[in-house]
Amino acid sequence: MHADPNSVATAATRPEELPFVKVMIGLIRAEDSYGAWERKSDLDLLDEFVVSAQERQAIPTVGEPDPDLMHRVQQYYRAVGLRIEQRTGLMASPTIDLRRENRLFITVGKLVALVKSLKDVHQFGFDSLTALAVEGETAVDQALAAVEAFPDVARA
Repeated sequence: MHADPNSVATAATRPEELPFVKVMIGLIRAEDSYGAWERKSDLDLLDEFVVSAQERQAIPTVGEPDPDLMHRVQQYYRAVGLRIEQRTGLMASPTIDLRRENRLFITVGKLVALVKSLKDVHQFGFDSLTALAVEGETAVDQALAAVEAFPDVARA
């Protein structure tokens, strides 16, 4: 794998400067067609992605995930897909099934570059923005390894 100059390891220490966090902020701001979040800081936009261990334990894991949670999961994995695109130049398409299987697939060309089982999706969240960035880039790195292993399929 090629070292990305924008990787978590080489980026600035402020979470909002990490490439994955920048992508998340950009995606969230792009959805704000009415300017409702204009006055919110970038970090405030990401508050709902930070969930402490105690908060996570208090969330019941039965029933359908709530629509706001589903939207956050989708935003996160769209950011993973966009980072894959930024690092490979190839289109990445996330598909998430939170109704039955709780699975995520990200395809690049004809390649299924990433498959994740989203267990305990009700408790989706990260201990910090840095943890969000690290886990996001880790998922991107996993997909990049698949793309590098099967470049013809990814470009098909």
